[in-house]
Amino acid sequence: MFQGSIVALVTPMNPDGSINIDNFKSLLDFHIENKTDGVVVLGTTGECPTIDFDEHTFLVKEAVAHINGRIPVIAGTGANSTKEAVFLTKSAKEAGADACLLVTPYYNKPNQQGLLEHYKAINDAVNIPQILYNVPSRTGCDLKNETVVLLSKLSNIIGIKDATGELERINFLKDKVTNDFIFISGDDLSFLEYMERGGSGVISVTANVVPDLMHNICHSILNGDIKKSKTINNKLSSLHEAIFIDSNPIPVKWLLNYLGLIREGIRLPLVRLDKKYQTNLIEAFESIK
Repeated sequence: MFQGSIVALVTPMNPDGSINIDNFKSLLDFHIENKTDGVVVLGTTGECPTIDFDEHTFLVKEAVAHINGRIPVIAGTGANSTKEAVFLTKSAKEAGADACLLVTPYYNKPNQQGLLEHYKAINDAVNIPQILYNVPSRTGCDLKNETVVLLSKLSNIIGIKDATGELERINFLKDKVTNDFIFISGDDLSFLEYMERGGSGVISVTANVVPDLMHNICHSILNGDIKKSKTINNKLSSLHEAIFIDSNPIPVKWLLNYLGLIREGIRLPLVRLDKKYQTNLIEAFESIK
């Protein structure tokens, strides 16, 4: 169910920072039309740190209702407070999400025992498929391989999104977890090799703007056509890099606005992409043609 190109969806906003629900729904249609295999709502790219609880519940409900079972909806429900993470995960289940994505707690930097207890509490509180999310470059907290092995034994934890870019991690883990444990890359720059090593897909920022190409790359790998996947991905190499030229999701939201897919809007403390980066981003996008 959770494989291929899964978009880390932006949260469209108006210039005043309010949510633009019409753009949100049109983006969902855009991804379904272009064969995106799943959608993550309110992950890092969805500006989850500045989305309040009411908005969180509203957006997950709207995504589930609008998609209506056509592709899986994964809700980002992680928090650095275990109590809040449980609340958001329960809310996502009630809204009808297919799974939840749980980032490691950020800023308070729990040790590995703390991470075990954090994820166990959520696992025990909510009966919904849960995907671990490790992105230490954003959180300052690394989920160690040995901890992942222990967490993989819990009933509701079905996989991990690994955004470390450290490909040896999947090599270690593949031999120590059950065959049905899912490995999803969270790094656009290295996802192809991650999938070659046994990953089932990618949760992608790049897929916001080229969903059809990301779908084709992933399914070429899954079907054993590595040559085709590499040929397509080589065309995207400049875009993969440029889309992280500033803090995510600043560049991708600017590019989506430039392409006419959303209005211009982002919430503080994030701001509009600086002009000095805009030409590079446009050139990277146009280079794929």
